[in-house]
Formats: sequence, structure tokens, C-alpha cells
Amino acid sequence: MGMTRRPVLLAGKDIWKEYQTGKDLTLQVLKGVDIEIRKGEIVVIVGPSGSGKSTLLHILGAIDRPTKGEVFLNDHNIFKYTEERLAWFRNQTLGFIFQFHHLLPEFNALENVCMPALISGKTMKESRQRAESLLSTVGMGQRLLHKPSELSGGEQQRVAVARALMNNPELVLADEPSGNLDEENGQELHQLLASLSEDLGITFVIATHNPDLTRRANRVMRLAEGKLQVARHG
Repeated sequence: MGMTRRPVLLAGKDIWKEYQTGKDLTLQVLKGVDIEIRKGEIVVIVGPSGSGKSTLLHILGAIDRPTKGEVFLNDHNIFKYTEERLAWFRNQTLGFIFQFHHLLPEFNALENVCMPALISGKTMKESRQRAESLLSTVGMGQRLLHKPSELSGGEQQRVAVARALMNNPELVLADEPSGNLDEENGQELHQLLASLSEDLGITFVIATHNPDLTRRANRVMRLAEGKLQVARHG
């Protein structure tokens, strides 16, 4: 099935975001962005630093609200949800991978991966099997009981990927996921994301400067001066 025939999972419509920078000054970061993400594709968003890539990801992931505009996931307008429902939606439907892995230092890899399930009310016993399976999928099956300080940067980011997948999200949003890794570890992470998309049908929206990751995308969008344009079709 071609990417264009797959159903639309996420749609952002006329998204504007502005920040008050002074008493009478506003900074327009996003100026009427439209975006459609289809199930199972990898969409990469490129653009200069400060162009609003992280802002757009945060709005698509309901971490931040747009000044104007709407985001639909499976045709549901997510910003019509109550705050409580929105928190549940983020936990159950979305996975997040950041440049800085944000693992909790006092917990081992297994406990870190279980965290989204524990937040949603599952017990450690219920969560453990899936966490072990995911850590094995990302090549960390032998490192379950290691704390972040005992893992390399590449290993920590693999744990963060497993954590993002813990609640079986429909969409994973990644912000410069290999920005903190050397080239070899970065390429290993990119290969992992590509195979997760292919094997498990996971949908990714990734903001990155990395050309290797960009090459692996089904589509590339460029964000500049508040506008989003297609840079490469699949």
C-alpha cells in the first residue's frame, strides 16, 4: 500500500504560535502551518535552528497549545479535550523521544521503560514483560538492571526509545533523537527507528538536522520563517 493511500493519522490545520517577547512585541514562530501524517510513515521536519521545529512537535504532541489552529488525531480535535483527558491521551496514544534522553537516574533501564505504564495505573508486574520485550527489541535485553550512569549515550537513547513505545503509541514524536550521539551511534539509532517503522508499523514525526536520518524518511518537510513546505516526497 503506497504511503499516499494510507489513512491520515494526524492532521495539523492552520497552526499559529506566537510568544510575547516584550510589552508590545510578539514573536511569530509558526504562521499557518498545515501538516498531514499518514499511518506507518516516517516524516522528517528539517529547518534552521530556531525555526520552530520543537514548537511544532510540542503542539502536535499536545505538550503546548497553538495560539490558533487545530490538531486532529484519528479525526478527534485534541485541543477540545479537558486537561485531564489530554494528559491521558498523551500517555496512551503518543510516545516522545527527546535529544536528551530524560531517563530517571535513580531507576534502572527496566524501571525507566515501565514508567509510562506505571503512570497509567498498571503494576510493575503487569508492565515488566512488555518492558523486557521492548528492551530486547532495541538491543538492550542484556542491560535491564543497569542504571543510566552505567550505560553509554547510545544505550541510554535506546532505553528512551523503548520507553516511548511502552504504551503501544499510535504516533512517536522525536526531537533531534541523535543530536547528542556520535556518528556511529546515531546511525545505529536511525536504523533502529527505520526498522521499528517497517516491522511494527509505528508512525514517526522527527525533527532533525541529520542527513542520514533525513534520507531514511518517507517524506521530508522544511520549516522556515514560520511556514512548512514539502522538501521531498516519498
